[in-house]
Amino acid sequence: MEIEKGRSQYSVRNYDFYLGKFIEIMSVDKISQITPLLCRQYKLNLSRLLDRHGRPLKKATINYYLIALRSFLRYLLQQEDLKVMPPDKIELIKTDESPVKVLDDEGLAKMFKQPNLQKPNGLRDRAILEMLFSTGLRVAELIGLNKSEINFKSGEISVLGKGKRIRVVFVSQQSEWALKAYLAHRDDEYRPLFIRYRGKRCADPKGEDLRLTTRSVQKMVKFYAQKAGLALEPSPHTFRHTFATDLLRAGADLRSVQEMLGHKNVATTQRYTHVTNPQLRSIHQKFHPGNQPV
Repeated sequence: MEIEKGRSQYSVRNYDFYLGKFIEIMSVDKISQITPLLCRQYKLNLSRLLDRHGRPLKKATINYYLIALRSFLRYLLQQEDLKVMPPDKIELIKTDESPVKVLDDEGLAKMFKQPNLQKPNGLRDRAILEMLFSTGLRVAELIGLNKSEINFKSGEISVLGKGKRIRVVFVSQQSEWALKAYLAHRDDEYRPLFIRYRGKRCADPKGEDLRLTTRSVQKMVKFYAQKAGLALEPSPHTFRHTFATDLLRAGADLRSVQEMLGHKNVATTQRYTHVTNPQLRSIHQKFHPGNQPV
């Protein structure tokens, strides 16, 4: 996964967990035991499994377990040349596509006003919020950025995304202002662009142990959303959804948005067109001659 598919350590850990659960739940110790019947029983067992909060697993989560098993079988078939059950025999569960959550202009403005710009962590948090909206970065991509990778002259950042694919994202004027204000208060030589100000003292001269985690950014976004009194509970990914939706609503073409988001397939980007449909409907109602009063 890491070398040939270019997956992150986070993905490797997840697949290890999912496959470990399969071995544990189904008591499998031989490849020959993996049959269509066993996999159907596994799917049934997963549907009865409870998460750490005592709730049944979501259909999408069950599919993650099944995808990991399919990938493992495909590896055994292609790389090890073993006689195994065809991976495609494992059918995924049909899921209802979850609605895309986006922030409106008022919600964004409220979020941006919440960080206290008189404090270093407030300057950092404002820069994070602005960057999430300006670039459409995934949170893992955001926290992986280094100070040296920000090119203020061109307003561009080269990002290493999923599958080790490099793409260019763009820094808006507001985001540039927030970043410069934050970095002006940084008098250290640490590499990470965004660092923590609490917790254990730094032991690494490059500051890697100060780099923010995905979880810390998620908690920060949730905190400011509650402080702003938003009905919607956004996540860092909500800013990515908002970024894509706003571009499409403004007339950006689908392929360009796909490139900026780093989607491998345009079908992934197309889900945002559903969000823009209400605007198309209003245009139709306003301009189509069939909507004129009778």
